[in-house]
Amino acid sequence: MKRKTFDGILAIVGAGLTIFFIVAGSLGLWAYSFANSNVHNQLAEQQIVFPPASAFANAKAGSEITPSMIPEVSQYAGQQLLTGKQAEAYADHFIAVHLDEIGGGKTYSQLSTAAMALPKGSPEYTAAEATVQTVFQGTTLRGLLLEAYAFWQMGQIALYASIACFALAVVMLIFTILGFVHMRRTSEDTEI
Repeated sequence: MKRKTFDGILAIVGAGLTIFFIVAGSLGLWAYSFANSNVHNQLAEQQIVFPPASAFANAKAGSEITPSMIPEVSQYAGQQLLTGKQAEAYADHFIAVHLDEIGGGKTYSQLSTAAMALPKGSPEYTAAEATVQTVFQGTTLRGLLLEAYAFWQMGQIALYASIACFALAVVMLIFTILGFVHMRRTSEDTEI
């Protein structure tokens, strides 16, 4: 095979890969933008606001703000919940703490099973059902916030992948240009 033909094939493959990486990077940016805007818009509609900074000054166990919340939640004090990272902090370090306190460390399923075993209409049943409903609603909100976090995180991964694709496109473009330059400099008679 002639060297010039081989260089031409490699340069064309390099051009194709450059185009592929540009398209993949563009799709990654689109996915990042789509995920971020959707998470932001959905969370903005909920109008959830973190407790104010003053609430973290009086943190104590059994109150709205416990000492365990300070490292993760206090950094967002007074802010509206709008990002996936905020959703994760609110779900895992605010709601989860309160659910644990309300349910005594039991899950919704465990509380529901215990409530169904009580005689219907009794004061214990009524109190247990109220706890079950509260834990169910809190668990649902926590799950929805964690879904928003997961979707946001996928957008972040798409951003990093698109940056890598654009970097590879630049590298492939350089190699492609060098391949065409080398092909032009190679004589027609050179064999591999």
